[in-house]
Amino acid sequence: MQSQWFVIHTLSGQEQKVKDSIEKRLKAEEMGEYIKEVLVPMEKVAEVRGGKKTVSTRKLHPGYVYIDMALLDESRRVLDKPWYFIRETPGIIGFVGGERPIAVTPDEIAVIKATVSESEDTERPKVNFQVGETIKINDGPFLNFSGVIEEIEPERGKLKVTVNIFGRNTPVELEYWQVEKA
Repeated sequence: MQSQWFVIHTLSGQEQKVKDSIEKRLKAEEMGEYIKEVLVPMEKVAEVRGGKKTVSTRKLHPGYVYIDMALLDESRRVLDKPWYFIRETPGIIGFVGGERPIAVTPDEIAVIKATVSESEDTERPKVNFQVGETIKINDGPFLNFSGVIEEIEPERGKLKVTVNIFGRNTPVELEYWQVEKA
């Protein structure tokens, strides 16, 4: 039996609980031969609250859990034991694809895992900005000034903003977390 990645639809906010429940029941119900890995893709997100930068995690795909498991036999029929093991887990609505679960391609899983590992090194802003957008600066020497975004550098987490100081437009480089939408 070869394992494939499948997507499980869960109740909202129950993703981590479902993952923990599956992992806890794996050994007790001897499902190790069927289930290889359970994944709830998360990314780090930075935002400013009360003048302090906070980093939290956010689910990439809320309401879904990915699972690497042997669910189909050689003739592509659903195996009862792993099927009911997953279906009887609290918080699960069902497999994406319903009675005929659809496997996720290895390329799609590679992209998701790359996004997760990339997020471990850098945090992304909670808010997405666009060039030409007006923002308000909420930290640093230009506190309470407004400006217009001229350039966005997502890999560095920086924005180039034009701020009007003493009647002159001045370019300023700021971090994502130092600004908010006006």
